[in-house]
Amino acid sequence: MGPRDTRHYPPWAAGGYVAVQGIRGNNKFAGTPRGLPGSAHTGGGWVSTRWPRNKAVGSGPRGGLAQRPMLTWEVAVDLRKQHGRGEVINILQSKHQCDEGEAHMICNKVQEKLLKECHDPAKVCITDLRISHWEEAIQETKGGEANRNLAAECYFLWKTTRLQHLTLTEETRSMLTELRKMVRLLLLTNGDKLTQREKIEACACQPYFDAIVVGGEQKEEKPAPSIFHHCCDLLGVQPWDCVMVGDSLDTDIQGGLNAGLKATVWINKTMTMPVNTYLLPHYIISSVLDLPALLQNMDHKTNAKLETDKMVSINDIHDSASIESKKC
Repeated sequence: MGPRDTRHYPPWAAGGYVAVQGIRGNNKFAGTPRGLPGSAHTGGGWVSTRWPRNKAVGSGPRGGLAQRPMLTWEVAVDLRKQHGRGEVINILQSKHQCDEGEAHMICNKVQEKLLKECHDPAKVCITDLRISHWEEAIQETKGGEANRNLAAECYFLWKTTRLQHLTLTEETRSMLTELRKMVRLLLLTNGDKLTQREKIEACACQPYFDAIVVGGEQKEEKPAPSIFHHCCDLLGVQPWDCVMVGDSLDTDIQGGLNAGLKATVWINKTMTMPVNTYLLPHYIISSVLDLPALLQNMDHKTNAKLETDKMVSINDIHDSASIESKKC
């Protein structure tokens, strides 16, 4: 499978992580990569992998380890489409006498609240917070007294319906299966532990990864370096032996750079350069399915550089020996 359109940017970092898109809160995955940052998605996804031991690419930092780079992947699942919306609109119309326009407005308000959501699990559980979003949206649109029971009914229907539609595409499953034959994979996602574990269970992605890390279960989430280093420790590799792949500049790419990973790969459907030039990924791909071709290209470049460095080293030794010979 050849790359559709990949762009390469100067590799600044050493080592390598490869992160692809992964499961996030109200995110996505079914083949339509999109921004995963923010609490609205409640997380992101990492797939981390390590290359086969029988294919050494070097023997030290910045030159590769005895094993090839670990691949960290982000797998996103799109829960922010229409799944659940129609069912909720029916309830709002039948039980709260909303007209269709008002029902859509309530759903839109909830979506806005999700995008701005800031969740502190020490203060409130995610379920109560999400029910409050619906309660506030209904009251803001219709006025009158708050209706917690209706808000809870809307939330659980919305959540259940979306989880039922959370799935990995056949193409993605096939790609993960093939990649795992060559590397070790780890899925990393930000977000509330209960919410994210429910999504992981719903899309049945566990068999495709060697490890899964949920940010809500750790001291820090992406883009903090500590959670990336924790992923490295789980798979027994160094940060400079990994590549980060994700569709969020703020969490995935920034996090990969913060952690000193080998390279970062940004999944951006439009293939446009980031607005903030201080935050540049090493590579840009338009789809997660372009990843295998990009990794193969990166591998070839790494091997070519190692051969060049080896030749330079041999020539240096040769020149040094010639100098010593002349001195004699």
